[in-house]
Amino acid sequence: MHDESPRPLPAADPSAAPSSGPAADHFPGLRRRGFLAVTGAASLGALALTGCGGGSRDEGSAGDGKPKRGGRLRAAFAGGGASETLDPHLSNLFADVARAKALFDKLADYGADLSAQPRLAEKWEANKALDRWQVTLREATFHDGRPVTAQDVLYSYRRIADPKKAFRAKASLEPIDLDASRPTGRRSIEFVLKRPTAEFPNVLAAFGAYIVPENATDFDKKPIGSGPFRFVSFAPGRSAVFRRYEEYWDGAPHLDELEFVVANEESARVNALLGGQVEYAHELNPTTARAHEDKGQIEIVRLRNSAMQAFCMKTDRAPFDDKRVREAFFLIADRKELVRGALSGAGEIGNDLFGKGYEYYADSLPQREQDLDRARALLKKAGAENLKVTLDTSAVAAGFTEAASIFRDQAKKAGVTLDVKMGSKDSYWNDILDSGTLCCYRSGAMPIEAHISQRLLTDSTTNATKWKHKDFDALYQQVQSTRDKKERAAVYERMQRRLYTEGGFLVWGFADWILGTARKVKGVERKAPANTLDWARFDKVWLA
Repeated sequence: MHDESPRPLPAADPSAAPSSGPAADHFPGLRRRGFLAVTGAASLGALALTGCGGGSRDEGSAGDGKPKRGGRLRAAFAGGGASETLDPHLSNLFADVARAKALFDKLADYGADLSAQPRLAEKWEANKALDRWQVTLREATFHDGRPVTAQDVLYSYRRIADPKKAFRAKASLEPIDLDASRPTGRRSIEFVLKRPTAEFPNVLAAFGAYIVPENATDFDKKPIGSGPFRFVSFAPGRSAVFRRYEEYWDGAPHLDELEFVVANEESARVNALLGGQVEYAHELNPTTARAHEDKGQIEIVRLRNSAMQAFCMKTDRAPFDDKRVREAFFLIADRKELVRGALSGAGEIGNDLFGKGYEYYADSLPQREQDLDRARALLKKAGAENLKVTLDTSAVAAGFTEAASIFRDQAKKAGVTLDVKMGSKDSYWNDILDSGTLCCYRSGAMPIEAHISQRLLTDSTTNATKWKHKDFDALYQQVQSTRDKKERAAVYERMQRRLYTEGGFLVWGFADWILGTARKVKGVERKAPANTLDWARFDKVWLA
């Protein structure tokens, strides 16, 4: 979501995870009639989509019972029009990522708490200095029967890092010295790093860091991966059909077939689900969820803590270069009202820190409440009474315009005038990176370490709050050279305490990500924020 809506993938910056966001708006895609026609056509000759999974699925929540083999699952996603590709290194939209994870694998992926979990990598081990990592691959095969080897991994990473290309995971792989890294066996690789990196497994799990066969270049005609499904057919902007891969290292999928169909309008996805033309609809809005929850016709699945919602204060310019003004704004926010009004209640309140529920999150800090008297007193001390500030927003992400108007009314009670300014959906994320002083912001799921490194260090490329402190940078370097996990957690807590006290992100909420499924669809993971391993994993899903 660039909002970490994928650039279209992530949201406020390409550092997050995919989303259908602004990109989808450039491709109006299928309207209702076109969507149904495509679904019908795809139903005739081709196959369907299935899922992958792991972890705690919703077994038992609806009497799921024993997984059943067979059948075709059709999943509706917003798409990217005729420009869509199955090249996994170009995955930006949610639809791209869902297709990529059905066909391909990464060395690691993110669990529900955004910690790195082994996938194609069976294990990893660092040297004492944390600047060389030995990675051992599991026994896995590509769809053409060839084994996945160290050479395939190094080819994939070098392709992603090509300076002439703009592949999604390029920035994430930056810590690796790919010239010095080498195979130490058919299934083992020594990664040489440019500096100590304790959280190197996060690099292996990076968005878009998929492993492809050595020398693979043509992904749209007959892509070969090592994922749970094999390629059958692909019509960009319309549908993609995949079939179960029996030799999948993590166990063959329950489904026979999986089909992704494109429907850019939420109403088209919902109507297709209600009409039985698809069994899975991605990205529903809270109003739709409320209308159908517990009504019996379809299942509503809420993936909690999927998207941070915030206001972003530029800490390098007036009035937010005064930390008393920033603290006052923290105290102006009525978070419950913002979640209720801007997210239609589909989320939970934030506490001015990214990553609620994720590994290393500082949940010991007291929940901040609205305190208008204290806010007014702080503004007075800072000589900022009767403050006027422009709040930049845009219809680029759900809830942004609503959040801006709600916060404007809250600020008025503290004597602050917010002038809400609407920005262009096409350029919003670029515009707010350097210009303005206060803006609406969103981010998809990512490890707390990635959030810090991409947005909060002096040289971070997507540092929207302009938080630049050498002592804070030094703490990040300390984290990355600390081998003991408990000691790392203590340093992360120090960093978050500092951000909680005087940072530039006013994190007011975390939005649910909402899916809809037919009642016969079982095994959908309910504890996986969008962009994590078990989100849109169709190999462990089955049709009852």
